[in-house]
Amino acid sequence: MDLLNATDVRKNWSVTLDSVVRERPAYIKRTHDNIAIIGVSTLNDILSGYRFNVKKIKEDDGSITLSTVEMDIIANAPDEISAKRRLAAYIKEYAEEFYDEFPLWSAAPNRKSHIPYVFKALSLSIDEILEDIVCQNGKK
Repeated sequence: MDLLNATDVRKNWSVTLDSVVRERPAYIKRTHDNIAIIGVSTLNDILSGYRFNVKKIKEDDGSITLSTVEMDIIANAPDEISAKRRLAAYIKEYAEEFYDEFPLWSAAPNRKSHIPYVFKALSLSIDEILEDIVCQNGKK
């Protein structure tokens, strides 16, 4: 693997970005830091195995509650489709808030495992998140 020198990358920024998007990710060495730059398409390929697994609970009032297995996100709605759509929006919102406070949340032991789901949600639309929600029956 070739580590690119940060000074060379800075001088050839556009060429580096074009290469990352069209050819392959780049690894950059800057003093004591190693950095990877990757295109969103490749990132989506890497994260394709991650799904938003949820437990589905039918409430006494007939509504549906969906609760993510990997993260602490819950949505309730009158029917499953509405609950999934609401949950997809909540997942997107959570990912944006996580990213805004990335230094804090990425270091938290109970949140670190959310990172792949956060990046997946950030790179998808709400409709695409909706397609990646996998329901399993839960217990009440």
